[in-house]
Amino acid sequence: MIFLFAINPVSGGKAKTDWETGIQNHFANSSHTAELLYLDGKTDEQTLPKKIADLKPDRVVAVGGDGTIKFVAEQLLGSQIPLGVLPAGSANGMAKELGIPADIEGSLNVLEHGVVKPTDVISVNGNICLHLADIGLNAQLVRHYQKNNLRGKFGYLQGVVKVLQKRRLLRVEINKGDDCIQRAAFMIVLANARMYGTGAVINPDGNPFDGQFEVVIFRRLSFWEILKLFWRYRPFDPKKIEILPATSITIKTHRRAYFQIDGEYEGRITELDATIQTGVLSMIVPQEYQPTP
Repeated sequence: MIFLFAINPVSGGKAKTDWETGIQNHFANSSHTAELLYLDGKTDEQTLPKKIADLKPDRVVAVGGDGTIKFVAEQLLGSQIPLGVLPAGSANGMAKELGIPADIEGSLNVLEHGVVKPTDVISVNGNICLHLADIGLNAQLVRHYQKNNLRGKFGYLQGVVKVLQKRRLLRVEINKGDDCIQRAAFMIVLANARMYGTGAVINPDGNPFDGQFEVVIFRRLSFWEILKLFWRYRPFDPKKIEILPATSITIKTHRRAYFQIDGEYEGRITELDATIQTGVLSMIVPQEYQPTP
């Protein structure tokens, strides 16, 4: 088989030398072929599709974090080419969700010996979400994190302190087609998975293969609750959140809200339309993977 590795050299703020060396060593005496493509953040929308068309790989592998996975996935939607993941980003939320090992050799073994599963994505305002999208406080934190080029958990903590000083409730209208509700919340998450990349479980029943997503409404969110997003691994207090299963939803806000998809800040919006797209992406997961908490 031919493996095409799409490497984001700046994902997670770390050089990818170890990952590159690991890939080369792993395939040195293999019957499979590894081709490396380095993303530059400028011409990737042209170079990656062209490389896929010219090389015709059997597997395409995203080497980076959730943003890199999302970008590579966009090039493979609706194709029969499976997407693999080497978790080389900061948080690696989707890799953790799928049970992909954090170490180089472990994740490379999954590429060769894992199973291919049809995976759901959420279409959000014409974009795609593999993992988690949200409006409100966390998206504001993502904006602050990216704007100030912060890295690691200490960078997140700096952002938490800054953003919490400016936190404001959002008044929202949530329309599921047959039901329309109004809520006041600090944050609303569209979840195609169970947890953030730090391991904080916000959606215990999340499953990227079940044909639906969940709308997680954070009605109350203190400083300590926010810290759980980064250092606590148990589910949030159900008294402070509300979870609604959905296949299609429209959310309207009374003022412009910060908005992010898979760890990438997307701007400020007043309306969000989301629909599940069932099984449109093939992903390589460990053989023992089970989509349960």
